[in-house]
Amino acid sequence: MDSHMYIQYFYNTISDVMYERKIPKDLDCGMAMIMEIIGGKWKPCLIHNIWKGHNRPSELQRLNPKASRKVLYQQLKELEAYGIIERKVYAVLPPKVEYFITDLGKSLLPVISVMDEWGTQYLEDPNKEPVLKRVV
Repeated sequence: MDSHMYIQYFYNTISDVMYERKIPKDLDCGMAMIMEIIGGKWKPCLIHNIWKGHNRPSELQRLNPKASRKVLYQQLKELEAYGIIERKVYAVLPPKVEYFITDLGKSLLPVISVMDEWGTQYLEDPNKEPVLKRVV
């Protein structure tokens, strides 16, 4: 499957999750594609927190208290539709749901780690240019 077919497949897959746009998205470059997948106020945080072992929706809500449940749920569904995370529902009462990083999601972890490292350094001293340990 070539890259354009792959992009169109994922775009069609998430159409059930995301609202329909009047103007189609231009996903012809890598930056546009990654921003489509991880762009969103809470998506990088969700990926990072799930990777760190916070798998339950209640934990994710507690770690991101400024995000509404609706927005977190929507962004989790979008990440799931792109194959970045996997949702597992346990057949118990009350229902139990957990999220896990997929192999595709693990390939994003270096990007998320660099974002976290840059943000942490910037928070420590906004007047100093962050120095990343990893070469990009």
